[in-house]
Amino acid sequence: MDYLPLFLDVRDRTVAVVGGGEVAQRKAVLLHGAGARLRVIAPRFEAGFERWLLQQRAEVRHEPFTAAALDGAALAIAATDDAGVNGAVFAAGRARNIFVNVVDDGSAGDCLMPAIVDRSPLIVAIGTGGGSPTVARRVRAQLEALLPQSLGALVTAAARWRARVKEVLPDMAQRRRFWERWFDQAAAAGLASDAAALDGQLQRALAAADGAGAPRGEVWLIGAGPGDPDLLTLRAQQLLQQCDVLLYDRLVSPEVLDRVRRDAERIYVGKESGRHRITQQRIHELLVEYAARGLRVARLKGGDPFVFGRGGEEMAALAAAGIPVTVVPGVTAALGAAAVAGIPLTHRAVAQSVTFVTAMGEAAEQLDWRALAAPLQTTVFYMGVAQLSRIVARLREHGAPADRAVAIVERATLPGQRIVTGTLDDIAACAQSAGVSAPALLIVGEVAAHRQELRQG
Repeated sequence: MDYLPLFLDVRDRTVAVVGGGEVAQRKAVLLHGAGARLRVIAPRFEAGFERWLLQQRAEVRHEPFTAAALDGAALAIAATDDAGVNGAVFAAGRARNIFVNVVDDGSAGDCLMPAIVDRSPLIVAIGTGGGSPTVARRVRAQLEALLPQSLGALVTAAARWRARVKEVLPDMAQRRRFWERWFDQAAAAGLASDAAALDGQLQRALAAADGAGAPRGEVWLIGAGPGDPDLLTLRAQQLLQQCDVLLYDRLVSPEVLDRVRRDAERIYVGKESGRHRITQQRIHELLVEYAARGLRVARLKGGDPFVFGRGGEEMAALAAAGIPVTVVPGVTAALGAAAVAGIPLTHRAVAQSVTFVTAMGEAAEQLDWRALAAPLQTTVFYMGVAQLSRIVARLREHGAPADRAVAIVERATLPGQRIVTGTLDDIAACAQSAGVSAPALLIVGEVAAHRQELRQG
């Protein structure tokens, strides 16, 4: 982080604002709302601004800035259009160990004023390190639309009951789950405008939780998608912020892991060809073990849990143990790879069906290679790069022409993604020359030949 996010309590503390124009007024209004005692310094003031300052009984100094104006201040805001004056404010603040914000020029000061979503007492602050205030404002606008006004009332009610809830529910996991469930229920019921109704609901919910015994565990089988965190579903992101324990695979990207609740216990259970760090049976045991302890367990898999993700096996093991399971689908790797490559998996007169297959293990020998080699279709091979020569040979043996189009998408949707195209005749050589490695998907079908044409169209 370039800056440490920090919320300051400026109530009844002097904050110096240097400037008498519109920008200074905006900052002064914000600071006044936070309870600061305003000291505003400028040779001249806009009439409306000065009138407002006098109404708020602020300290108004009609004078050029001098270093002494910061004496006794807890914070300073330089809001003039004169770089020299702003620099003098910063120097005076530095000499007095006072943080100084230079408006619209973050590099000239040592603290920034973020874009703010106000749902007091809930406050959301958005900063870009001074790089783009426009982006910060756009993010604020999006959050304003997403966060209901009722959040502030819910936080206030929770604060009233926090000590009582802690007394009744001393177990942290049980307490966390109580609060999450209550917030969801209160928001859905639209009770936020009625403090008495919120208190009544909290009292009833707490009484029910007190007699409920140990919390019941559950498992969420979650698809992480092909790697880009923005392709996570909304439901996946919500549950990743609620889990107590995370079991994740090798193909889950670090960017997706950043979306997981920070204090969740994380357990890597990745497997790769020839190097299984942990067996599938052991994964089943861990899922059952943690859920049996009353914890909420997220099983996070690359792509989709039910597309070559062994989600069905894990679901069966959990069902046999009586553990509740929720499946959250993800964007499977084939769809992600096709999208970034600009390859439609079906296309009129070119491909009327699509087949997903895995080329790994003995099961690959049992595939209907004649059907996979047929025209007017697309076949996507998962985990096929290591078996590329064998796949090409089988397709050719069963009638696929040498000029059938092929594309390999490596690290789809991730930084460093690459797309290698060719035909069955030369794709193995192209892949070797390019140094293609897993994770990568192989797309076989005439849609691959239309990639550039479709992207240009």
